[in-house]
Amino acid sequence: MAWYLTLIAAVAVERLVELVVSKRNLAWSLARGGTEYGFGHYPFMVVLHIGLLVACVLEPLLLDRPFIPALGWPMLAAVLAAQALRWWCIGTLGPQWNTRVIVIPGASRVVAGPYRWLPHPNYVAVVVEGFALPLVHTAWLTATVFTLLNALLLRTRLRVENTALASLS
Repeated sequence: MAWYLTLIAAVAVERLVELVVSKRNLAWSLARGGTEYGFGHYPFMVVLHIGLLVACVLEPLLLDRPFIPALGWPMLAAVLAAQALRWWCIGTLGPQWNTRVIVIPGASRVVAGPYRWLPHPNYVAVVVEGFALPLVHTAWLTATVFTLLNALLLRTRLRVENTALASLS
């Protein structure tokens, strides 16, 4: 269990790093006249992602979930792949990447990196991680609840982001 808690702590630190990058990029975007879209869902997104990490710790501890190697190791590989995809997205978007939806006047839509194949690859990373991270230690309730709530959130988020991206045309 100790190594799993270390994994959750590492993901939490990674999230904090993302927030630092996002805050820096927000300032960069706003300095260039950027406009934020859909702020209303953002607090729910923050609570949902914090809840994921907390539940990943609590469910295995409180419900005595075992580590099942045949499930845990492939899920760990999926978590690591999701992290790689997320940072590929961040690197590709550069200062335009943000945890918020910001549109900079005159900017063009990025179609490099993973965006060549998918319109929203960062959300693929979020979906995979949200399902796989709890399953590393058999927290199937957390995986199920997060996946369902995240699907509802992503429905809103994608609508907001697609509307924002359409304003670039």
